[in-house]
Amino acid sequence: MKICNIELRAEGINKYPGKQHARAVAGKLSDSDGLIYLLGQYAFTIEDSDQAKTWRQRRYFYYCSGVDVPNCCLTYDISADELSLYIPEIKPERVLWEGRGPTIEEAEARYDVDSVYLNGQLFDHLDQWKKGNPKSTFYMLHKDHRPVGESFPKVDCEKLKHAVDLCRVIKDTHEIECIRRANEISAVAHQAVLRNVSRFRSEAQIQGIFEDACISKGAKQSYPVIAASGENAGTLHYAKNNEPLKGRQFVCLDAGAEFHCYTSDVTRTFPISGSWPSHEAKNIYSIVQMMQEHCIEGLRPGVKMYDLHLLAHKIAIAGLMALGILHNGTEAEIFEAGTSRGFYPHGLGHHLGLETHDVLDIPIMHYSMDDGPAFLSPCREDQPPLEEGMVITIEPGIYFSRYELNRAYLSSPVHSKYINRNVLEDYWAVGGVRIEDDLLVTADGHENLTMTPKGEAALNIIREASNSSHRLER
Repeated sequence: MKICNIELRAEGINKYPGKQHARAVAGKLSDSDGLIYLLGQYAFTIEDSDQAKTWRQRRYFYYCSGVDVPNCCLTYDISADELSLYIPEIKPERVLWEGRGPTIEEAEARYDVDSVYLNGQLFDHLDQWKKGNPKSTFYMLHKDHRPVGESFPKVDCEKLKHAVDLCRVIKDTHEIECIRRANEISAVAHQAVLRNVSRFRSEAQIQGIFEDACISKGAKQSYPVIAASGENAGTLHYAKNNEPLKGRQFVCLDAGAEFHCYTSDVTRTFPISGSWPSHEAKNIYSIVQMMQEHCIEGLRPGVKMYDLHLLAHKIAIAGLMALGILHNGTEAEIFEAGTSRGFYPHGLGHHLGLETHDVLDIPIMHYSMDDGPAFLSPCREDQPPLEEGMVITIEPGIYFSRYELNRAYLSSPVHSKYINRNVLEDYWAVGGVRIEDDLLVTADGHENLTMTPKGEAALNIIREASNSSHRLER
């Protein structure tokens, strides 16, 4: 079926390759006879309430099982090459209220495991394994994950997480397909916003129609929707989404669908009407667009995100100097001072997968907020180069945060001399511009998995919709 010019395929996705992942993790452990134990997420209620908390599966458990069911656990016997899933026993008295989980037979058919047992059988099986493997290591993620009452001669709570992280950073075809599907649904949801935004009165309506489009296509949210209008876009993780749109130049919509536990992360910035609201808004958008296009062009195996991150800063500096926002120095001087971080304060991107900010032994992002060279902080210099099979985001931005610029830059003798306060006054209303796509690193370059319209293509959708009926269009 075709919706909003995005092809949504009706067919399902093959069985999740849990055992393939478990074998890969064991290979990273370099142990021939240990036992890997992974605990799934249990269902809980809110404190002092009988209402259930929103449930989310533990991603390390899911990676080796593909099981999105509460109250399960998993073992992988490395020497026997046996992956065993343990599921909760069905309680007949609770089925009326909560429904039931899978039976053993259903789980065996659904998941890529060798055996399925009830949770109560775990302890006997662990005792049998210990008797047959008295010198082997029991691997788990955290000390508090140890099965109650169990002890083991050798326990390791450090190596397993590292091993899984090394495997998760390179996506297989199944994972790439899930991320691709998440992006397809995100594109439908973003287009639903574009087709209706000229009729909306508040940020909340933007959030509402995006979530509606995702849920109706069988997806969840990868992270809370950011629907920041006007100066709110200067707050990177704006979450209130409750202000009116009237008088705002731009909306920065950072929102992505999650499909089968795999995420997408997509940001688009667009005017509420089908035309550029000001010269200032169009100029800033053009700079960010150039930052993203040049960084995507450089994406291929062997490249370091750190180098692309610095490239983005250099493009931002040149553009802001051309507009007169930055002055009184050369591009090199402003770069060395780190003044551009006042306008571009975050890293260029991050890994994407089971988490929006997915795992890697040495992450792309660096959370230090020290006073060193400002452009170095959000992106690590010691990160490894990109490899085929990685999925990353490219998300440059330029922001005008009154609070941050006044706090750390306009009050600083190092930075204030490079910022033209008079010109800056004309740009506060722009708020912020961010453009973000999800990209797969391929053998000969990259593939952009994000198909959400941006720039003039997005404006055309807004224009066409605003000239048509006033009915909400999904």
